[in-house]
Amino acid sequence: MDHYALDTLSEIIQEVIGPLTFGCVFPIVITWLIVRLKINESKNRMQIVMAAIEKNAETDIEDLLKKLAPKQKLLKEKLLTKLLWGSIIAFVGIGVLGCTVMWDIVGGANPSTLAKLYVIGSITLAIGIAFLVNYFVGKKLLAKEIEAEEQKLVAEAHS
Repeated sequence: MDHYALDTLSEIIQEVIGPLTFGCVFPIVITWLIVRLKINESKNRMQIVMAAIEKNAETDIEDLLKKLAPKQKLLKEKLLTKLLWGSIIAFVGIGVLGCTVMWDIVGGANPSTLAKLYVIGSITLAIGIAFLVNYFVGKKLLAKEIEAEEQKLVAEAHS
């Protein structure tokens, strides 16, 4: 292979295959793995219920299913998770933008690389800010529901 063919192949990998891998294939694989995990958990619960029915026909299936069901997160926990991820993602975005600005000031970097880093940092920061806005708006809108959930938990604990 000559030098031109290697440069062209390198450009194809950088400009086509890389973005396709991280933009399309990677999210699809992650989604598939999550769905597969949930299906396996559901199958395991069904096997346990079937075994309980086979051993004892008098088993209260509804009660057993409630005990086996995955525990639902409280609204407060969900909001705190959004706060956590919003903070992490926003700080990563700020870090990428900060490093890119410093690299831009120092000089010597490829302008197209700097432009890509500015875009990546801006998108990351925007996603983090979206999570934080979602947290604060959700906290305000769901205040009554969160209080009702907490009161329900306290009542269940005392009974």
